Amino acid sequence: MTIKLKISLALVFLFAVLLLLGGSGMYYLNQLADDSQAILKDNYTSLQFVGRMQKALLTRNTDPNALKSFDQALRQQEINLTEEGEEELAEAIRVDFGRLRSGNPNDSLTLARIGQNLLQLGEINQQAMFRKNNVAEQTANDALLWLVVTGTVCFLILFSFIINFPGYIANPLRELTRGIQEVASRNFEERLHFRSNDEFGELARAFNSMAHKLDEYEHTQLADVLFEKKRIDTLIQLMDNGIIGLDEKKNIRFVNPVASRLLGVDEAELVGRYAPDVALTNDLLRTLLQNLTDAKTEPETDRKLLKIYDEGKESYFNRQTHVVTLTRTGEEQPVAAGWVIVLENITAYQERDLAKTNFIATVSHELKTPISAIKMSLKLLDDQRIGALNEEQKELVGHVRNDADRLLNITGELLNMAQVESGQIQLTIKAVSPADLVQYATKALEVAASQRHIRFAVSGLEELPAIKADPDKATWVLVNLLSNAVRHSPEENTVDIAARQLGNQVEFTVRDYGPGLRPEHRARVFERYFRAPGPNGQSGGTGLGLAISKEFIQSMGGEIGLKDGIEPGAAFYFRLAIA
Repeated sequence: MTIKLKISLALVFLFAVLLLLGGSGMYYLNQLADDSQAILKDNYTSLQFVGRMQKALLTRNTDPNALKSFDQALRQQEINLTEEGEEELAEAIRVDFGRLRSGNPNDSLTLARIGQNLLQLGEINQQAMFRKNNVAEQTANDALLWLVVTGTVCFLILFSFIINFPGYIANPLRELTRGIQEVASRNFEERLHFRSNDEFGELARAFNSMAHKLDEYEHTQLADVLFEKKRIDTLIQLMDNGIIGLDEKKNIRFVNPVASRLLGVDEAELVGRYAPDVALTNDLLRTLLQNLTDAKTEPETDRKLLKIYDEGKESYFNRQTHVVTLTRTGEEQPVAAGWVIVLENITAYQERDLAKTNFIATVSHELKTPISAIKMSLKLLDDQRIGALNEEQKELVGHVRNDADRLLNITGELLNMAQVESGQIQLTIKAVSPADLVQYATKALEVAASQRHIRFAVSGLEELPAIKADPDKATWVLVNLLSNAVRHSPEENTVDIAARQLGNQVEFTVRDYGPGLRPEHRARVFERYFRAPGPNGQSGGTGLGLAISKEFIQSMGGEIGLKDGIEPGAAFYFRLAIA
C-alpha cells in the first residue's frame, strides 16, 4: 500500500468520523423537532379550541355570535382529533350543541354535559402534552448519550491516529537523515533497517543499494584517482606562486592562498563565482582576465610584469596564462576546458636585475670619460706639431682608435639598455620628416659604408607626411639597422632604404643582400644579448642593438619586425604613426 493511498484512507476515515457525528446530531435534532411539533400541533391547538368553546358558552347571552364561534371551534377540533377518546367527546359535544341550538339555549343539563365534555377534552390533551414532553426529554437524553459515546470513541481513535501517524511519516525520514549524514561522513557501511511496502520501503532499499555501490566505489581505482586529485589540490594550495583556475565558462574553480592574498578576497568568496562579476570590483582580477579568450602560454618576451602591493611592499609578478585543453572520449580534436593563471613572484630577480642595470649604467658612464680621454690623446698624437709618427706607430694608433670607438659604442649601447630596463626612457615626441631621418642616418654611416664600397639606395621618400617620433631615438634605430646591414653585406654591394605610407603609419625598410638569417634564428633576433653567427661561425656586436631598437620603437607607439620571404639577405622594418 502506497503512502498516498494510506493518507487518502486516513482522510476518508476523518471524513467518515465527521459524517457520523454530524449525522447522529442531525438525526436526534430532527427527532426533538418532531416531538416538539407534535405537542404544538396536536395538543396545544386542541386546548386553544377548547378554550374558545368554553368562552363562547359563557358569553352566549351577551354575544350574538357566541354560538357561531362555538360551532367554528368545534369544527376545527373535529378535524384535529389526535388522541384516543377525543372523537367520542367531540361527537357528544356535537350532539349536545345541536340540542342546545334547536332547543332551549339555557338548558342547564345540556350546558353541564357540554362543559363536562370540554373539561375532559382539555384534560386528555394536557395529559398528552405531559406524555409527549417526557418522550422529547427521553429523546434528548438518548441523543446526548449516543453523541457522548460516539464522540468518545471517535476521539480515542483520532487521538491514536494523531499520536501514531506523524511518527509513521517522521520516523523513516529521521532514519534516512541519519543515514545520509553517516554516508556524508564516508561511512558507506551504514544501512536503513525499516521495512515497509510503500515508498519508504523503496527509498530504504534504494539508499542501501547506493551505500553498497559507494562502499564498492571507495575501494576501486577511482578512489585512488580522487586521492591523487586531492594530492594535487594540496600541492596547489602549498605553492608559493599565486594560482587561479577557471573553467570554460570563466567560473572560478580553485584559488590557492597566495592568489587569494594578492586579490584581497577570501578563497570561500571566490570559488564558484563568475570571474567577470568579481572583476567588476577587483582591479587585479580585471587585469588578469584581459584577452583571456585567446590566451595561450605567453612567450617569455611578451610577458608584462605586474606591480602588486604584497606583504607590506611593492612586489613584481610575472603572469602566465595557460589554456587547458581536454580530449573527450570518441573525439579526436581537443577542446578548451578552461584556463590556469599563474602569478610568479619575481621580486628578488627584479631587484637583482635592477642592481645589475644600475651597475652597468654606472660602469658604462664611468668608462665613457677615460675612453674620451684616450680618443683625445689619439687625436693629439695625430697632430704633427708634437712630432711625426712612423708607419708602425700610425698603425698602432689606428688599432687603438678602432678599439676606443668600439668601446665607446658598447658603452653607449649599455647605457641605452640600462635606460630601457629601468623603464626610464625619456622621449621628446615631435613631428619629424622621414627624409631628414634617412639623410642623417646615411650620412652617419657614410664613412663605414665607403670603406666596404657599399652604396645606399634610397627610394620612396617623396611627399611622405611627417611622423610622430623622438628624432634622436628614431635616428638611432635607423642607424643601428643600417650598421647591421653594412656589416653583413658583401663588399661592393647595395643596401636598400625604402619608405612608404601604410594607412596612418609610415614604414621604413632596410634590406641587405648578405647571407641572411637562418630560420631558427629569425624568432630570436630581438632578444637581448642574442647574436646570430655569421658565415664564418663568428658573431659581431653586443646583441643589444635590435633589443634596444624594439624598446625605442614600441615606446613611441610603433612596430618593428623582420620581413618574411626575403632572399637573399634580410629586410628589417619599423613603422611610426603619422603626425
